[in-house]
Amino acid sequence: MELLCPNTEFSVCTVRDYSMVDLDAEYCFIGKTPEEKSLVCAAEAVPSNVLAREDGWKCLKISGVLDFGLVGILSKLTGVLANCGIPVFAVSTFMTDYIFVKKENFQKAVGALQQSGYEIIMR
Repeated sequence: MELLCPNTEFSVCTVRDYSMVDLDAEYCFIGKTPEEKSLVCAAEAVPSNVLAREDGWKCLKISGVLDFGLVGILSKLTGVLANCGIPVFAVSTFMTDYIFVKKENFQKAVGALQQSGYEIIMR
């Protein structure tokens, strides 16, 4: 399995509303619950109506479309990272999964995943 790594630094945020979010950006993940409106986007695309943000995330994208019947892909990847003491933040979309790690842990994460047999493609 390949993991693609875009050359982008991400921010995880909570926003007042989504009116200022660039929904046409290359990466934009939103999540809404009764308690919050969340946003994950490129650090330079964080809107001005942000309430809180945590910067410094790098992304690993699982290459290819994942079938909903597949079991354990995300847990295997995050298990490798957990065994190395690397915290993660995961986002799933209809077609694939994304694993975010803090940039200071990124090289350690890449090394651990490569050692476990995963191919990392930097983009």
